[in-house]
Amino acid sequence: MPRRAASLRKMVVETFLVELLAGVLLFVLIKKHKQHITWVMAGTRTRTMARIVGLGAGIVGVGALAASYIYDDDQHTKRQFIRVAAAENLNNRPTKPLPTREQQLKSLSSESFDVLIIGGGATGAGCALDSVSRGLKTALVEMEDFSSGTSSRSTKLIHGGVRYLQKAILGLDIEQYRMVKEALHERANLLDIAPHLSYPLPIMLPVYKWWQLPYFWAGIKMYDLVAGSKCLKSSYAISKERALELFPMLKKDKLVGAIVYYDGQHNDARMNLSIALTATRLGATIANHARVLSLMKEEDENGKEKLCGARVRDEVTGKEITVKAKCIVNATGPFTDSVRKMDNQVSKEICAPSLGVHITLPDYYSPEQMGLLDPNTSDGRVIFFLPWEGRTIAGTTDTPCDVSHSPAPTEDDIQFILREVRNYLNPDVEVRRGDVLSAWAGIRPLVQDPNKTDTQSIARNHIVHVSENGLVTIAGGKWTTYRSMASEAIDTAIKACNLSPAHQESQTDGLLLEGAHKWTPTMYIRLVQDFGLESEVAKHLAHTYGDRAFSVAKLASLTGKRWPIVGRRLHSEFPYIDAEVRYACREYAATAVDVIGRRLRLAFLNTQAAGEALPTVVNIMAEEYKWSEAEKKRQLEAAIKYLQQEMGQNVNRASREKIPINLSKSEISEYVKRFNSLDTDKKGYISLNDLRASLKARGQDVPGDTLHEILNEIDLNLNGQVEFDEYLQMMAAIKVGSISHSRFAQLAEMAEEDQRKKITVDRSGGGL
Repeated sequence: MPRRAASLRKMVVETFLVELLAGVLLFVLIKKHKQHITWVMAGTRTRTMARIVGLGAGIVGVGALAASYIYDDDQHTKRQFIRVAAAENLNNRPTKPLPTREQQLKSLSSESFDVLIIGGGATGAGCALDSVSRGLKTALVEMEDFSSGTSSRSTKLIHGGVRYLQKAILGLDIEQYRMVKEALHERANLLDIAPHLSYPLPIMLPVYKWWQLPYFWAGIKMYDLVAGSKCLKSSYAISKERALELFPMLKKDKLVGAIVYYDGQHNDARMNLSIALTATRLGATIANHARVLSLMKEEDENGKEKLCGARVRDEVTGKEITVKAKCIVNATGPFTDSVRKMDNQVSKEICAPSLGVHITLPDYYSPEQMGLLDPNTSDGRVIFFLPWEGRTIAGTTDTPCDVSHSPAPTEDDIQFILREVRNYLNPDVEVRRGDVLSAWAGIRPLVQDPNKTDTQSIARNHIVHVSENGLVTIAGGKWTTYRSMASEAIDTAIKACNLSPAHQESQTDGLLLEGAHKWTPTMYIRLVQDFGLESEVAKHLAHTYGDRAFSVAKLASLTGKRWPIVGRRLHSEFPYIDAEVRYACREYAATAVDVIGRRLRLAFLNTQAAGEALPTVVNIMAEEYKWSEAEKKRQLEAAIKYLQQEMGQNVNRASREKIPINLSKSEISEYVKRFNSLDTDKKGYISLNDLRASLKARGQDVPGDTLHEILNEIDLNLNGQVEFDEYLQMMAAIKVGSISHSRFAQLAEMAEEDQRKKITVDRSGGGL
């Protein structure tokens, strides 16, 4: 151990000296050529700037590269040394079934714990896994569902932060540089421990000015160099022609080339759940929908008050329990300050919440395997434009906000993202408001710096704080660094609360997550062959559940078709099947929102499809949980409210209502005919029965649920019928692109066409 400590000290000193030297040299370089840089920014002396940037990047790059390899090699040895005793057992695939939620709650109320973690997001779940893997008796409670807050509403990237590296270099900020370096290590680790859920994604940075090409290339190369041996794949520069080949939707005008670099991408909600499930497989007690009502205190031997547990309410049954623990960790993200005030009412607020909005667009907005980065939006923010789960997501915004349990996207944020997307796509791609399939908002728990007023300048670093009563708070940070944050939090908890773990050091670096143990890229083929699943469904199951996909497939019901044999889809457009809902109940999904929002990602991909699948989801859950009709109705209403308020349905509807009806006389005349072709008895409105009769006349027997969906597309005042002004409003919205398409509009057009044909045949005498 003395030799190990000496090696560690040497690594720290060498890394610091190399980084310091690189920083000083770059500072001198910038100082010496300051005027040249100013001229270049005005559009002149491009060659001088390229040389300066190239030389500066080279100097810092050499320093970063040296530091990276010194750091990486020693860290690798250190991690091996630490984990040698425990890794063999920890990385064996657990075989015993998950405890039921009822068993978890019973354990919470009847046992005493070393550590109680409040918060089931990425950081909270990471704390639970870190704690239990060290041999501490661990409990975790979450007031809603695992990853129901910020952790399921991210940009879906596992990244070090390109723009943070830029700030670190330009601001000569060594702390920000180290944060990026740590994140890049964690990025590589996350791709290793959950290969079924995460993967490298190429991201294109289009360049429209010649002088930017060397500047961006140097910056991105720095990103590779800082990653060192943890670099996913090397970045590269490409020509205009190659850029358009890889990203055909890109705007051609003035494009001079592009830089392509790699970051990681994942299914954030599933990743979060996998961390929590891994923790409980190792012995942690976890419970979602378990709200902390108050913190309990007792006096220690010195007469000083110390936290000793929490009063918790099961939100499913309403039952209250007491959870006893030697140490309490507050990992509640945006709600950090509310838990701190349970400990001490006068606690200073340390979080600066920031709202980030994303939107989901159809798949044709981006290539299947290439993302896009807009490094300089109209207001200085960064926008990502990424393929994800068969659709395209775009975001994010960065706006100070109040803490809310139900953050909602705003029309201004959606329009901002659409404008930025429009700036980068060619004219053939009409960016329409109606193409927004879903929109969501997440609250980032940024660490407050009282000297800065805008959240864009706050780095996503974190703090760990211990209160006088022993509450350990972990706040700030970012998704990618959840593991290192958790490790630091548990290190602090062990010291602050005098805990005695079996392993003093963190065991989670390299610890495989749920589903990763026996997963292979071709595992889905066995699912197809063994169970008779569709290939698309099998790939989805393998990449979502890893080696647990076989357990899901065993729950799949027969389709009654020749092929596929099993696996009834919940919605025809998506590979989600009935078995996943049943399996979700075994993985602690307690509500319909848990399923459509986090176990499946339907709500994030297409709110309309999620609404259409909702009755089936509720019926399957009702079978699993023996819900009454009243409970089924309550679940359905809560899920609809979630889709409307939190996933963008309300804001989509409101945007449509604001569109002026700019239709010509001939268009209105045509729409009157179409409306009347459905409103055959001239009531002045179209009802469900009118739709049914029209479809029946065409020989189509459509289920009532589908008819309700068609009607709800246009029924703005939600009175169960469609008035003529609502119909005109929809047609005007389609005209300007605020709505991409409508089944109701198509039905009205077909009905009017049928009526016109009928009149033509009648007038002709119906024969020869």
